[in-house]
Amino acid sequence: MGMTTIIVAGHAICKRPEAAEREESWILLDFQRGEVGKYLEHIRTGVELAAREPESLLVFAGGYSRAGAGPRSEGAGYYWVAEQYGWWGHGEVAERAVTEEFSRDSYENLLFGICRAREYTGRWPGRVAFVSWEFKRDRFELHREAIGWPASWWEFVGPNNPPDLAQAQAAEARTAAGYRVDPYSAGAEYRAKREARNPYRRQHGYGVSCPEVGELLGWEGPGLYGGELPWRGRVVR
Repeated sequence: MGMTTIIVAGHAICKRPEAAEREESWILLDFQRGEVGKYLEHIRTGVELAAREPESLLVFAGGYSRAGAGPRSEGAGYYWVAEQYGWWGHGEVAERAVTEEFSRDSYENLLFGICRAREYTGRWPGRVAFVSWEFKRDRFELHREAIGWPASWWEFVGPNNPPDLAQAQAAEARTAAGYRVDPYSAGAEYRAKREARNPYRRQHGYGVSCPEVGELLGWEGPGLYGGELPWRGRVVR
């Protein structure tokens, strides 16, 4: 198994990294107003985590989710924000930072982020540290269980929460309940959301670059996937 992989989940697309602190530099939905500073903290957290582990890989995950953004992805936007900020004094991280530009939701942020690490390094991650909103911690535990990733090789890092936490938590309760009955988000509502977040009709190639998880990539549940996986049965060294 390979190096620690730090995955930062994208939430919006930055059009102008040179002015990333300004809301007009981002493609935002109405409920995302006031969140830009929080995104910057997520990006910086990922960079600082990678700086602490010289052998780690940093993955900014998120696809081409908004037609109004043109050919820009969430993952690439986060990368260029980090570049604009000089990697917060950790320029060496740029040499081991990549983007994952196909994921359309949180489940795919995790699974595709892991696949991107395998695709880039030729090995599966040794450990995964995942950066997102703190209020989504339980959701990502469900995602971790859905892909069978060992708890002992997992760390969730939630640097902050959105300004309107109460509204976010109420929506999250409904979302998490949905994932409990449909852990692979295969239902019609989830499919429609993914379609809406893929206006350029892009298609990942992880079934080719990561054939070991080909069945998992297509698994729809509702039962948890029980087949062979590269990380099944792993224990802490």
